[in-house]
Amino acid sequence: MDERTDLLTIGRLARRTGISARTLRFWSNEGVITPAGRSAGGYRLYDAACVARVELIHTLRELGLGLDDVRRVLEHGATFAEVADAHVTAIDAQIRALKVSRAVLSTVSQRRSTLEETALMNRLARLSTTERAQIIDDFKAGVFGRLNIDPALRDKVRDLRIDLPEDPTPDQVNAWIELAELVQDPDFRTRLATFLALNTPAPGQQAPPGATIWWARQVVNNVAEAREKGIDPGDPGAAELISTMFRDADLSAVLASLEAGIDAGAERYRRLVSRVRGGHTVPDATEDLRWLATALRAVTDAPAV
Repeated sequence: MDERTDLLTIGRLARRTGISARTLRFWSNEGVITPAGRSAGGYRLYDAACVARVELIHTLRELGLGLDDVRRVLEHGATFAEVADAHVTAIDAQIRALKVSRAVLSTVSQRRSTLEETALMNRLARLSTTERAQIIDDFKAGVFGRLNIDPALRDKVRDLRIDLPEDPTPDQVNAWIELAELVQDPDFRTRLATFLALNTPAPGQQAPPGATIWWARQVVNNVAEAREKGIDPGDPGAAELISTMFRDADLSAVLASLEAGIDAGAERYRRLVSRVRGGHTVPDATEDLRWLATALRAVTDAPAV
């Protein structure tokens, strides 16, 4: 102790504040606390103001602030509210990154993925918003760019956004990983473009036969009910159902549209988009659509493809 009894050595300051002497020396060397003086032997001495400053620094560090931010607050380069706001943003980003990592690890566990697949999933999940948007824009250009569609519809497609929300759930991240892999597959793009060409009206024309299969859930619901009743696709009941649903439509065109969608995996794509957006996901209708295709072939006597 110095002759001034109100000054504390670094050891007594450590006992007073509960902060280790090693940490206090580090903070002192970094300039965030300044000794009030030195003893005759050259040891650092600290006063009551230093005690209060140490306690404030400890609080800020407990809240996650780095020493640079602590220094800015103490030197009034920024208000604590401003620094706290910046840290809220940083913590939100950390939380989001942890959720992404958790989702990737969950997917790895479920898929029993290889190291290469794991690296790919991690890269896809951690893409920035701009990079994710670019993947979807490239997909839309590669699929819809080759279609002869009405300009208003083309504008609607161009404005379509499929992306993760700010606070995604693990399922949304998993769905995004799977969707990103799917839409970058050239074979999928080709198959989907073929399907859309059969289901998208050209400028000034009506929707092609069968297009409503993919957008009207009533068709799928009717088929699901028939399957629950045990009706076989080749039964008269199936033919009656088809007649009721499609009336005088060109059933061959309907079948071609349906089979193109099944081949493209349109139902999988639709469900993945719904999961990424966090919407209500209806049951997978793939088996119902396959039943319908078989029934249509039975009615039209068309060979299976």
